[in-house]
Amino acid sequence: MTKKKSSERPLRVGLISLGCAKNLVDAEIMLGSLLKSGIEITNDAGQADALIVNTCSFIDSAQEESVDTILESAEIRAAKNRGQSLIVSGCLPQRFRDELPKLLPEVDAFMGIDQVTQVGEIVQRAIQNRAERIQKPEFRSQKGKIVGRFAELEKTRTINSHEESENIRNSEKFGKTKTIITSSASPFDVTARPTFIPDFETPRFRLTPKHFAYLKIAEGCNHPCSFCIIPRMRGSHRSRVQSDIVAEARVLIADGVKEINLISQDSTYYGLDLRPNHSRAISSPEKFSAATKTLSTDATTICSLLRELNSLKGDFWIRLLYTHPAHWTDELIGTIASCEKVARYVDIPLQHIHENMLERMRRETSQQYIVDLIKKIRAGISGIALRTTFIVGFPGETEASFQTLLDFIRETKFERLGVFTYSQEDGTLAGKMAGQISIKMRQKRRELVMAAQHKIARQVSESFVGREIKVLVEGQANAKQLQSANVSSWEHGLIRETDKHTSGLKGNYFVARGEGDAPDIDGRVYIRGKLPIGEFARVKIIGHTDYDLIAEPV
Repeated sequence: MTKKKSSERPLRVGLISLGCAKNLVDAEIMLGSLLKSGIEITNDAGQADALIVNTCSFIDSAQEESVDTILESAEIRAAKNRGQSLIVSGCLPQRFRDELPKLLPEVDAFMGIDQVTQVGEIVQRAIQNRAERIQKPEFRSQKGKIVGRFAELEKTRTINSHEESENIRNSEKFGKTKTIITSSASPFDVTARPTFIPDFETPRFRLTPKHFAYLKIAEGCNHPCSFCIIPRMRGSHRSRVQSDIVAEARVLIADGVKEINLISQDSTYYGLDLRPNHSRAISSPEKFSAATKTLSTDATTICSLLRELNSLKGDFWIRLLYTHPAHWTDELIGTIASCEKVARYVDIPLQHIHENMLERMRRETSQQYIVDLIKKIRAGISGIALRTTFIVGFPGETEASFQTLLDFIRETKFERLGVFTYSQEDGTLAGKMAGQISIKMRQKRRELVMAAQHKIARQVSESFVGREIKVLVEGQANAKQLQSANVSSWEHGLIRETDKHTSGLKGNYFVARGEGDAPDIDGRVYIRGKLPIGEFARVKIIGHTDYDLIAEPV
């Protein structure tokens, strides 16, 4: 039986989720598990017996946002509800599992990625823990000291032998876990390297609108990118069984979902870890291609998954997110082209194009390989919208190498593009590299890229005027949406600036997305006229802003 806060009602839990769509799915799983435990979910944090902050630790700015949210939640608790327990989950506890309890004594429990389905038990133990501590003086941690300590911890962190190797993904030790006791006051285990992956039976309460959903097909990553901390936080790549994913997709479609967004750290690697006696050391295009050629005809791959999902009955889109350029194959291009329900949309983060930068980033792809791949994708998939992201200001990026990137962007004319300024992350190879670029220069280069892409985006938008397209209607646009078009994502960098032309949109509009627009990170279609929300519609494009389209129903 679930322990009650009182004889009158069950426990109430609030949740704040930060970061990417993959983190959002973890939050949905936690909510589903809580509901299964008989615990209520509340949107009013002040009324919650426990509050969970699901954190992101991808880059410094995401980490700071996580700390801000935790400290603000503790302050509100002190003022309004001293009995409330505070729980921190997600990537921050994974990254700093040993020290976080000392840095944030306000927190009653920390939980890692492997524990999302155990959240009901953790909440109840955290509430008991809070009851025992409530008579003691309130703690007041300082953000500056916490963030500064994070950097110190990464600099002094003991590197495991398998992490010191030239490619840590080759080691048999990679992905093994150990149990860490966070503190005597908060005895919950956070595994060193997560192994959890959800399945069809995992409880889940969706936070997205009824008409679209994220479907996690794998977790973790095997790539050795020198700037990235994700493999250390999320563990090795591990795929779900195909039949399990298809079973979940069927339920989503029956529930009215019109767009299934497939997500993982590297969706193009999906299924390769399920082959017999698999090796993780196949990250490069050559090794990956060789591995795929040895697969049996009935082997599970991203292609087999797309084909089976495409065969399901119903009118819906399948959107493939987070593909790695090193893992594209001719078969994947052909599969997308032949599957009418797979959106003509490719999310393929390239990070850079200059040869030296790609090597320093350990991207495992060459400049010529990328150029050839883009040509093959565009030639093989009619009407494809390419979205990518780049990092500017990476250590060692000269003016000449940056200019190469800028020229490449102007020549390639990506339909969608985001850009990060390099974030010097302690605990990464890039964080220790010589040739660090000043923050001012990083920002200047980002502005130059965004200016170049701004011109391209207007050309892309203009090319749609007069055409009829299929859109998925999101809802009625409010005045605030019409005045502002700010979109940001830790996964994709800042996508757009405020679109000054959007403020000219006045009156009654509905908001929709086309096939080339992923939720939250890409453009929108503003429609003059009323259409059913959560359904597909045909519209004619009659105008455009910098990044968005203006349409009327057909």
